[in-house]
Amino acid sequence: MDKIIMKGMEFYGYHGLYPQEQTLGQRFIVDVELFLDLSQAGRADEPEHTVDYAGVSEFVRAIVEGRPRKLIESVAESVASGILVNFPVREVLVRVKKPQAPLSLKFAWMAVEIRRKNE
Repeated sequence: MDKIIMKGMEFYGYHGLYPQEQTLGQRFIVDVELFLDLSQAGRADEPEHTVDYAGVSEFVRAIVEGRPRKLIESVAESVASGILVNFPVREVLVRVKKPQAPLSLKFAWMAVEIRRKNE
């Protein structure tokens, strides 16, 4: 299966369990991998045979910068299920990174990664 990789998209959102996270907000980094057959796009060189990257990134932005959620698991699930419904992909992998999670230790980021497919 071929894939399109969209890595390191940065957004500002208000997700988290703690009140300060939902008030002050923080940066989130999202990676998306879209699984589909790209052979026709490669042969025909026509955009209708692939996925609109800008459309996907704006879709992700609307979720991450939208309604606050307690869990990044919920953010990832909304991104994945929405992409499967709104874009011509067979499968999607979504990684939501939270580099400023309120923990009292040094770390690069905490993340959730989910993989969903159209049945």
